[in-house]
Amino acid sequence: MITEVCAYSLESCLKAQTAGAGRVELCGGQAEGGTTPSAGLIQLARQHLTIPVFVMIRPRGGDFLYTNTELAVMRADLEMAKQMSVAGVVFGLLQANGTVDEGRTSQLVELAYPLPVTFHRAFDMTRNPTEALEAVIRTGAVRILTSGQQPTAELGLPVLRQLVQQAGGRIEIMAGAGVHASNARVLMEAGVDALHLSGSTKHNSPMIYQQSNVSMASTIPGEYERMEADEEKIRGVVDLLSSVKLT
Repeated sequence: MITEVCAYSLESCLKAQTAGAGRVELCGGQAEGGTTPSAGLIQLARQHLTIPVFVMIRPRGGDFLYTNTELAVMRADLEMAKQMSVAGVVFGLLQANGTVDEGRTSQLVELAYPLPVTFHRAFDMTRNPTEALEAVIRTGAVRILTSGQQPTAELGLPVLRQLVQQAGGRIEIMAGAGVHASNARVLMEAGVDALHLSGSTKHNSPMIYQQSNVSMASTIPGEYERMEADEEKIRGVVDLLSSVKLT
């Protein structure tokens, strides 16, 4: 079982690697839940990491129903990621009725080849997880990141177990959202193939002068807060996975 860390900065990537993570999901747009990272961040992550780097392909926050122009941006970002020799890519597309957009997802999977594709938590926004699982398998993606359609993976355990059983090894099921050392074991016992976490801790900005009347951000974290990976949080999950033998 592998531990994947969602990282939004080079510093978080390095902490994830030092803590023993097996893979990094590299993202930008932390306040939006993850968007395509900059070319510079991808380049430096590739230079400094020895573990696989999967790059998020997501042009904006919000829903996963994309316009043709947004799809064009996703295709360009995917091509860029391939040129930078990343290990894989992460994306997910839905239709307005809450089903997986099989057609356009399959096109992007084909464009990504030979890179493996993770279908991200857009899966948790689908109308029916059983239906969505089969659809994602048909697209050719190799992995689904899911919380079992609940706010956290721990709350989604019943659906995670169902997905593992239904998948039957045809696609990897990776549990993510609210994963930490105290619930990693129960998630492992659900039979998932991997665990996904950010393992982050909030740090105050080193700015001495702070302008309280103006903000460049409309969402949390605020102007003078920074979220970075916490090596000890990640190591706690990695060590647990290394020590527990399931019967």
